Amino acid sequence: MSAKHRLLDSPSLGRRIHVWSFGEMGRPLVVFPSNAGVAHEWQKSGMIDALSPLLRAGRVKIYCPETNVSKSFSGEGSMTQRMAHHAAYESFVLRTLVPFIREDCRMPHARMTATGCSVGALYSSIFVLKHPETFERALCLSGRYRTSAFFGGNSNQDVYLNDPLAFVPNLRGAALMRVRQKAHLTVVVGRGAHEDGCIPETAELGAVLRRKHIPHHVSFWGHDSSHDYPWWQKQARHYLGQMF
Repeated sequence: MSAKHRLLDSPSLGRRIHVWSFGEMGRPLVVFPSNAGVAHEWQKSGMIDALSPLLRAGRVKIYCPETNVSKSFSGEGSMTQRMAHHAAYESFVLRTLVPFIREDCRMPHARMTATGCSVGALYSSIFVLKHPETFERALCLSGRYRTSAFFGGNSNQDVYLNDPLAFVPNLRGAALMRVRQKAHLTVVVGRGAHEDGCIPETAELGAVLRRKHIPHHVSFWGHDSSHDYPWWQKQARHYLGQMF
């Protein structure tokens, strides 16, 4: 199992972006980190080791980019400024990261699976729901899905379009059909320590997906399942083992 670190030039962000990749071959999995936003999070937290059977079998190749969450969702400044930072990151993912992954995997038309824990789950849900032609599946672990909460409950058009609990209920017509036909979300949360805020938003997202007939699976793990890496390792191994 190989581990490689790269710096990708991003015109959208105006700097080079850290990306770690793991594995030699397999279908691509993009990992969005949690609140720290660092590319090495899954390696340092044991998540990569937990997925080593999939990597050794050549079933998956994992890509871990950093995010600019500290300037966007959890940052300071006006709503307009912070959402501009997120728009720049979204552009990096679609225009720089995805083409790099497709070339690196030698799969020019590959569709991605996205995953992440905590705020990484929010990122994963956003990319699959907004760009299902590129991101076909998401595994969302212990996420919060009301983006306006990062802005004190306030919103504008840019926040709304990146708030799954705001824009998905209003999807209709062709916009809804493309998500129904191309996307699938697996949304998981525990009932244990530090999951309190994630539980109702997971239930609400599941209800919205069900009402809109968007393919999904929602799972509530037991009261021993906490908002922490040992449990995310078990959940990732379980669900990604089924996906790959």
